[in-house]
Amino acid sequence: MELNKLNDFVKGWIIGNFDPSLFKTDMFEISIKRYKAGDSENSHYHALATEWTAVVSGSVIMNGVTYTEDDIITVDKGEWVRFECVTDAVTVVVKIPCVKNDKYTE
Repeated sequence: MELNKLNDFVKGWIIGNFDPSLFKTDMFEISIKRYKAGDSENSHYHALATEWTAVVSGSVIMNGVTYTEDDIITVDKGEWVRFECVTDAVTVVVKIPCVKNDKYTE
C-alpha cells in the first residue's frame, strides 16, 4: 500500500497526464475538489473533452441551475459552463480525454 494526501495535488486533480499524478494517462482525468461557499470558476469550455461533475456534498450552481448532493452533471465538449458554490461543497470531476490546454475561458 501507498499513502498519498489530496492536498499534495494541484486543485484536487489526482489522475491524468500531469504532475503530480497518482496515475499518468491521456485517457481521462479525475479530481476531488473542495470549495468554500462563494467560490467560483470563470466561464469556460473544453473543445475536446466531456466533463462529468458529481456533487458529493453541498450545493453548487452551474449555468444558473442549482445542483445538490448526489447530482451528476454532464458538460459536453464545446459547452460553456460557469460554476459557483452556494455552500461549502465537495465535487468529483471526471474529464475524458485528458488533453492539455483544452480549457478555454472568456
